[in-house]
Amino acid sequence: MVRFQLSPVEIGASLWRNRNLVKVLVRREIMGRYQGSLLGMLWSFFNPVFMLAVYTFVFSVVFKARWGTGGSGSKAEFALVLFAGILVFNLFAECINRAPALILSNPTYVKKVVFPLEILPWVNLGAALFHLLISLAVWLLFSLFIFGFPPLASLLFPLLLVPLVLITMGLSWFVASLGVFLRDVSQVIGILTTALMFLTPIFYPVTAIPEAYRRLLYLNPLTFIIDQTRDLLIFGKGVAWGHWGLLTLASAMVAWFGFVWFQKTRKGFADVL
Repeated sequence: MVRFQLSPVEIGASLWRNRNLVKVLVRREIMGRYQGSLLGMLWSFFNPVFMLAVYTFVFSVVFKARWGTGGSGSKAEFALVLFAGILVFNLFAECINRAPALILSNPTYVKKVVFPLEILPWVNLGAALFHLLISLAVWLLFSLFIFGFPPLASLLFPLLLVPLVLITMGLSWFVASLGVFLRDVSQVIGILTTALMFLTPIFYPVTAIPEAYRRLLYLNPLTFIIDQTRDLLIFGKGVAWGHWGLLTLASAMVAWFGFVWFQKTRKGFADVL
């Protein structure tokens, strides 16, 4: 019987061994989403532009929302603040929402060929990172047009992706495995990510929440990441290194737990499929 490695080192080692395969699959995944459409890859640009316009109109025009930051309070500033949170959350939500079907939609990889199944969440993440980069480019263009160059602190933004990627991968491995045995997982995950979107300070600042509930809000790791994203990209503040270190460590543990769960349960995939 095949014994799958459970070491945390194997997470990176597997990705490195299969890096060329991951690149090919990520490219195929991205191209496959737009295959046959009239505008093709241009949709990856138009989608964030359209969503930015819709969210800005709904929250700043219809609901008359303003960001309590002491800034200009303009609709343009609100759009930038709002979209900075959305682009981070969308990476997480895209990976988690697609995770339950990763194994189910690739039964051939399980039954007929020797395939490193553990890389499928990496492929999913690679496609999500591509869309994040496109959305970030849209954000930068809008920021340059309205306010000029973002602050130098924005160069530290990739560091915030470290805990985000780790926790996303851990949950993706866990959910991808669970989705094989429990087909209702995809429905549950869809509901949970929708609820999480409103329980994360995307459309409102943390200061808008009563003091008694803010600690509960910070139990959500996305709260810190999104807050820090705005601090770096918009307000020019530095990284809270202590909190970042603790979150990165906790996220690494989540990633390892998800990987171990996936490796231990993958033996039963063929029986279920």
